[in-house]
Amino acid sequence: MKTAADVQAYLMKMELPSEEPRENTWMVGGLDGLDNLVITLAGPVLVFRVKVMDIPAHQREELFRTLLELNATEMMHGAYGIEGESVVIMDALQLENLDYNEFAATVDDITLAVASHHGRLAKFREAA
Repeated sequence: MKTAADVQAYLMKMELPSEEPRENTWMVGGLDGLDNLVITLAGPVLVFRVKVMDIPAHQREELFRTLLELNATEMMHGAYGIEGESVVIMDALQLENLDYNEFAATVDDITLAVASHHGRLAKFREAA
């Protein structure tokens, strides 16, 4: 089973600057267009979370439909979700058989999703 030391080693191997504001939680920077990726070691899983945007007051139904469509067609790792009044991308990987390639693919896919979906989601930010 992987440990916090393994996660730290993966972050170093990817050359990603990170802070550990509390034990087993890393705030990751150095990603294109993404400065709020949080990785948390939670029991037998490693949880990835990034806030994408606030939920606007208007066009909510259209936004939610767009997020569901993106989940179904373009999300390889993780999924869009709602946390409070925020849109987030979340993913979880099992620690039991976690390896560097799986870790890196998850980080890369989340980063790619934020960058490539920016255009489709920008119209909802403006409506907020």
